[in-house]
Amino acid sequence: MADTLDTQLAGPRSARASVRAMAGASAATVAAVLPVFLLGGQSVLVERDLGFDAAGLGIAVSAYFTVSAVASVPTGRLVERFGPTRTTRAGILLASACLLGIAGLAGSYSTLIAFLLVGGVANGLAQLGSNLSLARHVPKARQGLAFGVKQAAVPAATLLAGVAVPVLGLTVGWRWSFALAGALVLLALLLTPRNGHGGGRAAGRDRDRATAALVVIAVAAALAAGTANALGAFLVGAAVDRGISPGLAGLTLSLGSAVGVAVRLLGGWLADRREGGHIAVVSAMLASGAVGLALLAAPSSWALVAGTVLAFGLGWSWPGVLTFAVVRLNPTAPAAATGITQAGVYAGGGLGPLAFGSLVQATSYPTAWLSAAATMVLAGGLMLVGRAMLIHWRRQRAR
Repeated sequence: MADTLDTQLAGPRSARASVRAMAGASAATVAAVLPVFLLGGQSVLVERDLGFDAAGLGIAVSAYFTVSAVASVPTGRLVERFGPTRTTRAGILLASACLLGIAGLAGSYSTLIAFLLVGGVANGLAQLGSNLSLARHVPKARQGLAFGVKQAAVPAATLLAGVAVPVLGLTVGWRWSFALAGALVLLALLLTPRNGHGGGRAAGRDRDRATAALVVIAVAAALAAGTANALGAFLVGAAVDRGISPGLAGLTLSLGSAVGVAVRLLGGWLADRREGGHIAVVSAMLASGAVGLALLAAPSSWALVAGTVLAFGLGWSWPGVLTFAVVRLNPTAPAAATGITQAGVYAGGGLGPLAFGSLVQATSYPTAWLSAAATMVLAGGLMLVGRAMLIHWRRQRAR
């Protein structure tokens, strides 16, 4: 029975099918998050043309992630019903429409927000569709690496958005950056695996998921993601505020992003070599990341570098391991289950930078970094609470 279920979830066992599934999931993830990261990278140019400021940028980014959070739970059920292929492709098409719409039709701040709301829906569809695709098409023995590869696409998209600034934004204009991105993301449609199961499957019944435990984990993910997103948004500004040159501050951010990509891949590879305890590992990663955030409050260059490596490398490299754990614990409805936890990730992504920025204005960067470190410790503790609830739920089901 277990082998039959595993076959249904993993899909084709060939290495070629696994590679295509991972490539498709990574491409869909880049397509889904590119609108908001490209806006962040081109923000100075876009702000000048559309007439808004840094506060307006924060609201725009928050709107994107808030829609992703609100849409995640119902979207997870839709993905289970209609299958990963159609929903992932729908997300890619909406992401392309968002990018092309911003390029050609965003003549005001309100229009920009409207297209970002479409992008938020696209993010939910593409991300959760990709989760189910990996669960069905990649053998269980390699799913940890698969989810690590998928989540490594997020910092990779940040790097792409950064490269677009000098290559396109400062040469031919920010609208051409969005237009080219909108056309290129359509290539992700070619990598999306075909649905090998004849369509979608109804979502698993609620009693087949530890919903209460998943909600606790989602709250922990919201706290962790909020501090991690603030790290990416404010690291350069904080470094410049302490007297470091903008160029060196930017290189430090690039270092953090590169370390984040590497650790997400390594974390997934190691997850395949453990039988369990994945959520406990996430908690340990958050505790280590909190040390990095605390180091950022120290007024020295070595603390900046060490803190950045720890905070990015461990404090923001856990999503792949967490998604892998949730999928393994909820094999009957992986998209619906990850829809709950990713709602927390998106909520934190939207609210965290706003809260951090307000705290910086009211106090200082060192105080904000220490508060972020404490928040990440709290997130790690809640992860352990959710894990204990999951263990209790599994024991109850076994009776």
